[in-house]
Formats: sequence, structure tokens, C-alpha cells
Amino acid sequence: MSLLAPERLVLLAAVAALAGAYVVAQVRGRRRYAVRFTNLDLLGSLAPARPGWRRHLPAALMLASLAGMVLALARPTRAELVPRERATIILAIDVSISMDATDVRPSRLASAKEAATSFAELLPEPINLGLVAFAGSARVLVAPTDDRAQVTTAIERLELSESTAIGDAVLASLDAIESVPDAVDGGPVPAHILLLSDGETQVGTPNHLAAQAARDAGVPVTTIAFGTPTGVITYQGQVVPVAVNEADLRALAEETGGSAFQAATTDELETVYRDIGSSIGFVTEQREIGGWFTGAAFVLAMAAGAASLVWFSRLP
Repeated sequence: MSLLAPERLVLLAAVAALAGAYVVAQVRGRRRYAVRFTNLDLLGSLAPARPGWRRHLPAALMLASLAGMVLALARPTRAELVPRERATIILAIDVSISMDATDVRPSRLASAKEAATSFAELLPEPINLGLVAFAGSARVLVAPTDDRAQVTTAIERLELSESTAIGDAVLASLDAIESVPDAVDGGPVPAHILLLSDGETQVGTPNHLAAQAARDAGVPVTTIAFGTPTGVITYQGQVVPVAVNEADLRALAEETGGSAFQAATTDELETVYRDIGSSIGFVTEQREIGGWFTGAAFVLAMAAGAASLVWFSRLP
């Protein structure tokens, strides 16, 4: 937490002075009371039980209320994640044959669909989300939109195809981003590509050329290597190993200023998506929270008044 007007905290000195005055008044009052009755044993038998801590509670609550008001005047703020204006995320999903491997149950593609759907649903509405599917080529299935149902429906319809073209997926994602209108201030749209794959580029644009295009556009690519080193598929009657290629995907992310993740289970993939969803497309801003302190001060003042009325039939 930080303060926009910290100089106003000087008013806490007045609250502290009032607290000190209360303590002094209590001490003096106790002394005067004791002087009137020199026979303390007789006083103990005749005087009713004093209210003890209850006598001081209303004053303590009132002082806390005043301190809360001072903090509110100092305009406290805290850092909050706020969706960026026209922020756009392109979700690029590998649908190559290797995604049929069952080292992640029920299969890599089925798990990717489930996690991608959850990712789409957790994103705030102000963020545009697009979908690119790639195997031997890349296709923009859904242009950036805030219609989550359109994206989740397209995710459910993803089907396997042959070969892998990661570079083409990056270029197709960049084309989709270009279709989004400029931000309100006329600047470029804040965008990010989130690419999930288990393999390496076999056809199409090499990764390094696609990375260069992403750098030139100022669009980072975050990659998720999904699968295990022991994955296999049965293809044309033969068992084919399809170990996940984390190195190539990490290199792509690093070259574009993105982040690289690895997931070997459905739960891990969903965790990665949740973590990414709380950072991509957001900007940290300082938001004023003085209203919380004002509200707390009001509650404390009401509690002080209620306690004083119930116990002493007067307001503090």
C-alpha cells in the first residue's frame, strides 16, 4: 500500500494528543476519587464494581475511528491488475497427430481442449480472445472477439491433422492481431500470443523467422510445452514416439520476450493457464482504497456509540 498524500498523516499527531489527554484525564480522575475516600477498606465494601475495560472501550473505538479517517485523507492506494484497453490474446493450439498421444489422459488434445476452454471462460470480458489452430498449416478459426461462447465452441470442434507448422501459427496469430482496431489513444493494441504445442516445426515458416516477425510487431509469444518425454502414438500401424520438444518452444518464447512453461498433466496445464490468465492482458495500476478506511472508520464510530449507550446510557 502507498499514499498519494502522506503529508496528511501529520493529523495523526492530533489523534495521539487526544489519546494522551484521555489517559491523563483518567489518571487524574482516579487520584481525585481516591483522595475523597481515605478509608480504602470501607470504600471497597461500599463502592459498586467499576466497569473496568468497558469504561475505556468506547474511547478506544472512537480514537481508532479518527485514525481511520486520517488514513482515508492520506489517499491510500494499492496495486491492482486491470484489463488493458483493447488487450488481445491469440490462443494458438497444436492439432497435429502427435496430440493424439495418451500420455496425458484421456489424450493431449482432449486435455488441451478442456484447459483452453477454462482459460477462455476465466478471462475478463474487456479482453479480446482469438483462436488459431495449426498442424501442417495454420488457420484463424476465431478472430479476436469478446464473445467467449464463439471461442469455446471452436475449441470443442478442433480436430487432428498431419504435420506441425509452429512458425505459420505465429504469423497467422499476428495477422489476427492486426485486424483489431487501434487503441483509443491511437497506439498499437496490446497483444500477446499464447501457443500450446508438443512438437517442433516440420513444415512452413521456420521458428526464428516467425520470432523475428513477432519481435518487429512487439508481440511476445508465450509457449506451453504439453506432454511427456515418453509419449507415443500409433500411426499407420506403427508405434511412433512423440516426445515433447520443450527446447524449441522455450527458444521461441525467449526470442520474442514471452515466457515458457511446461505441463505434463491436465491439472498442470490448467494451473499454467490460470497463472497466465492473471497476467497476460493486464496492467498493474495504483487504485485508491480510501473508501475502505472511511467505511471502517464509520463502523468503529458506530460501535463506539453503541457500546457507550448500552453500558453508560450516553454517547462517548
